[in-house]
Amino acid sequence: MSRMYQTQEANKETDPIGENIQTVAELHKRAEREVTPQQHVIENVTNFLGRPRFLLIIFMVVAIWIVINLLLLKFGLTSFDPPPFIWLQGVLGLGALLQATMILITQNRQDTMVEQRTQLDLQVSLLLDQKMSKLITMVDQLRQVHPELEDGTDPQVEALKNTIDPHQSLKTLEQLLNEGKERK
Repeated sequence: MSRMYQTQEANKETDPIGENIQTVAELHKRAEREVTPQQHVIENVTNFLGRPRFLLIIFMVVAIWIVINLLLLKFGLTSFDPPPFIWLQGVLGLGALLQATMILITQNRQDTMVEQRTQLDLQVSLLLDQKMSKLITMVDQLRQVHPELEDGTDPQVEALKNTIDPHQSLKTLEQLLNEGKERK
Protein backbone atom coordinates (compact mmCIF):
# COMPACT_ATOMS: atom_id res chain seq x y z
CA MET A 1 0.00 0.00 0.00
CA SER A 2 1.39 3.41 -0.89
CA ARG A 3 2.16 5.95 1.81
CA MET A 4 -0.26 8.49 0.29
CA TYR A 5 -3.12 5.97 0.36
CA GLN A 6 -2.33 5.14 4.00
CA THR A 7 -2.42 8.86 4.87
CA GLN A 8 -5.77 9.25 3.10
CA GLU A 9 -7.18 6.25 4.98
CA ALA A 10 -5.92 7.63 8.30
CA ASN A 11 -7.48 11.01 7.50
CA LYS A 12 -10.82 9.34 6.77
CA GLU A 13 -10.78 7.72 10.18
CA THR A 14 -9.88 10.93 12.00
CA ASP A 15 -11.88 13.42 9.90
CA PRO A 16 -15.36 12.04 9.15
CA ILE A 17 -16.66 15.53 8.34
CA GLY A 18 -13.93 16.02 5.76
CA GLU A 19 -14.73 12.61 4.30
CA ASN A 20 -18.42 13.51 4.06
CA ILE A 21 -17.60 16.80 2.35
CA GLN A 22 -15.35 14.97 -0.09
CA THR A 23 -18.08 12.41 -0.79
CA VAL A 24 -20.63 15.14 -1.52
CA ALA A 25 -18.10 16.91 -3.77
CA GLU A 26 -17.44 13.65 -5.65
CA LEU A 27 -21.19 13.08 -6.13
CA HIS A 28 -21.51 16.60 -7.52
CA LYS A 29 -18.53 16.13 -9.84
CA ARG A 30 -19.95 12.83 -11.10
CA ALA A 31 -23.30 14.46 -11.83
CA GLU A 32 -21.53 17.26 -13.72
CA ARG A 33 -19.48 14.78 -15.79
CA GLU A 34 -22.71 13.11 -16.95
CA VAL A 35 -24.07 16.36 -18.40
CA THR A 36 -23.97 16.57 -22.19
CA PRO A 37 -22.25 19.50 -23.93
CA GLN A 38 -25.64 20.64 -25.23
CA GLN A 39 -27.00 20.68 -21.67
CA HIS A 40 -24.02 22.77 -20.53
CA VAL A 41 -24.68 25.30 -23.31
CA ILE A 42 -28.38 25.49 -22.42
CA GLU A 43 -27.59 25.93 -18.72
CA ASN A 44 -25.03 28.65 -19.45
CA VAL A 45 -27.53 30.49 -21.63
CA THR A 46 -30.25 30.07 -18.99
CA ASN A 47 -27.85 31.38 -16.38
CA PHE A 48 -27.21 34.47 -18.50
CA LEU A 49 -30.93 34.96 -19.20
CA GLY A 50 -31.66 34.95 -15.47
CA ARG A 51 -29.49 37.96 -14.72
CA PRO A 52 -30.69 41.57 -14.38
CA ARG A 53 -28.26 42.54 -17.15
CA PHE A 54 -30.35 40.54 -19.65
CA LEU A 55 -33.49 42.48 -18.69
CA LEU A 56 -31.62 45.71 -19.37
CA ILE A 57 -30.50 44.35 -22.76
CA ILE A 58 -34.11 43.50 -23.66
CA PHE A 59 -35.28 47.00 -22.73
CA MET A 60 -32.49 48.59 -24.73
CA VAL A 61 -33.09 46.46 -27.84
CA VAL A 62 -36.85 47.10 -27.74
CA ALA A 63 -36.35 50.83 -27.23
CA ILE A 64 -33.79 51.06 -30.05
CA TRP A 65 -36.07 49.01 -32.35
CA ILE A 66 -39.03 51.32 -31.70
CA VAL A 67 -37.01 54.54 -31.92
CA ILE A 68 -35.36 53.53 -35.22
CA ASN A 69 -38.71 52.58 -36.76
CA LEU A 70 -40.38 55.80 -35.60
CA LEU A 71 -37.48 57.93 -36.82
CA LEU A 72 -37.55 56.22 -40.23
CA LEU A 73 -41.27 57.01 -40.50
CA LYS A 74 -40.72 60.61 -39.36
CA PHE A 75 -38.14 61.22 -42.09
CA GLY A 76 -40.42 59.67 -44.72
CA LEU A 77 -38.36 56.52 -45.15
CA THR A 78 -39.73 53.01 -45.22
CA SER A 79 -39.74 51.47 -41.77
CA PHE A 80 -38.74 47.80 -41.48
CA ASP A 81 -41.39 47.29 -38.74
CA PRO A 82 -43.98 50.08 -38.60
CA PRO A 83 -46.33 50.40 -35.61
CA PRO A 84 -47.83 48.23 -34.10
CA PHE A 85 -44.42 46.55 -34.52
CA ILE A 86 -45.55 43.09 -35.62
CA TRP A 87 -41.99 41.90 -36.24
CA LEU A 88 -40.91 43.05 -32.78
CA GLN A 89 -43.81 41.16 -31.24
CA GLY A 90 -42.84 38.05 -33.20
CA VAL A 91 -39.18 38.29 -32.16
CA LEU A 92 -40.14 38.80 -28.52
CA GLY A 93 -42.62 35.92 -28.67
CA LEU A 94 -40.04 33.58 -30.21
CA GLY A 95 -37.48 34.70 -27.62
CA ALA A 96 -39.94 34.03 -24.80
CA LEU A 97 -40.70 30.56 -26.20
CA LEU A 98 -37.03 29.67 -26.50
CA GLN A 99 -36.25 31.06 -23.05
CA ALA A 100 -39.11 29.13 -21.43
CA THR A 101 -37.98 25.92 -23.13
CA MET A 102 -34.38 26.37 -21.96
CA ILE A 103 -35.54 27.08 -18.42
CA LEU A 104 -37.66 23.91 -18.45
CA ILE A 105 -34.73 21.83 -19.72
CA THR A 106 -32.48 23.22 -16.99
CA GLN A 107 -35.19 22.72 -14.36
CA ASN A 108 -35.71 19.09 -15.39
CA ARG A 109 -32.04 18.28 -14.80
CA GLN A 110 -32.06 20.11 -11.48
CA ASP A 111 -35.21 18.20 -10.46
CA THR A 112 -33.45 14.92 -11.28
CA MET A 113 -30.48 15.93 -9.13
CA VAL A 114 -32.77 16.96 -6.26
CA GLU A 115 -34.61 13.63 -6.50
CA GLN A 116 -31.31 11.73 -6.31
CA ARG A 117 -30.22 13.75 -3.28
CA THR A 118 -33.58 13.16 -1.64
CA GLN A 119 -33.25 9.42 -2.20
CA LEU A 120 -29.74 9.51 -0.74
CA ASP A 121 -31.00 11.49 2.27
CA LEU A 122 -33.75 8.92 2.80
CA GLN A 123 -31.30 6.02 2.63
CA VAL A 124 -28.94 7.72 5.09
CA SER A 125 -31.82 8.54 7.43
CA LEU A 126 -33.03 4.95 7.41
CA LEU A 127 -29.51 3.69 8.06
CA LEU A 128 -29.09 6.15 10.94
CA ASP A 129 -32.41 5.01 12.39
CA GLN A 130 -31.22 1.40 12.31
CA LYS A 131 -27.92 2.33 13.94
CA MET A 132 -29.58 4.40 16.65
CA SER A 133 -32.06 1.61 17.39
CA LYS A 134 -29.19 -0.85 17.70
CA LEU A 135 -27.28 1.50 20.04
CA ILE A 136 -30.35 2.01 22.22
CA THR A 137 -30.85 -1.74 22.38
CA MET A 138 -27.21 -2.29 23.35
CA VAL A 139 -27.30 0.42 26.04
CA ASP A 140 -30.54 -0.97 27.41
CA GLN A 141 -29.05 -4.46 27.55
CA LEU A 142 -26.06 -3.07 29.47
CA ARG A 143 -28.43 -1.28 31.84
CA GLN A 144 -30.37 -4.46 32.47
CA VAL A 145 -27.30 -6.53 33.35
CA HIS A 146 -25.54 -3.86 35.42
CA PRO A 147 -26.11 -4.70 39.10
CA GLU A 148 -26.24 -1.11 40.37
CA LEU A 149 -28.96 0.05 37.98
CA GLU A 150 -32.67 -0.49 38.36
CA ASP A 151 -34.01 -3.48 36.57
CA GLY A 152 -37.11 -2.15 35.00
CA THR A 153 -38.43 -1.44 31.59
CA ASP A 154 -38.79 2.02 30.17
CA PRO A 155 -41.62 2.16 27.62
CA GLN A 156 -39.93 5.02 25.80
CA VAL A 157 -36.70 3.03 25.46
CA GLU A 158 -38.68 0.03 24.26
CA ALA A 159 -40.34 2.18 21.58
CA LEU A 160 -37.00 3.67 20.50
CA LYS A 161 -35.49 0.21 20.02
CA ASN A 162 -37.78 -0.34 17.03
CA THR A 163 -36.60 0.91 13.66
CA ILE A 164 -38.83 2.91 11.38
CA ASP A 165 -40.72 0.88 8.81
CA PRO A 166 -40.71 3.13 5.73
CA HIS A 167 -43.61 1.23 4.16
CA GLN A 168 -45.77 1.72 7.26
CA SER A 169 -44.72 5.36 7.53
CA LEU A 170 -45.70 5.96 3.90
CA LYS A 171 -49.02 4.18 4.40
CA THR A 172 -49.77 6.30 7.50
CA LEU A 173 -48.82 9.49 5.67
CA GLU A 174 -51.10 8.62 2.74
CA GLN A 175 -53.98 7.90 5.12
CA LEU A 176 -53.51 11.22 6.90
CA LEU A 177 -53.32 13.12 3.60
CA ASN A 178 -56.45 11.39 2.33
CA GLU A 179 -58.28 12.25 5.55
CA GLY A 180 -57.29 15.88 5.05
CA LYS A 181 -58.67 15.84 1.48
CA GLU A 182 -61.96 14.27 2.62
CA ARG A 183 -62.48 17.01 5.22
CA LYS A 184 -62.27 19.75 2.60
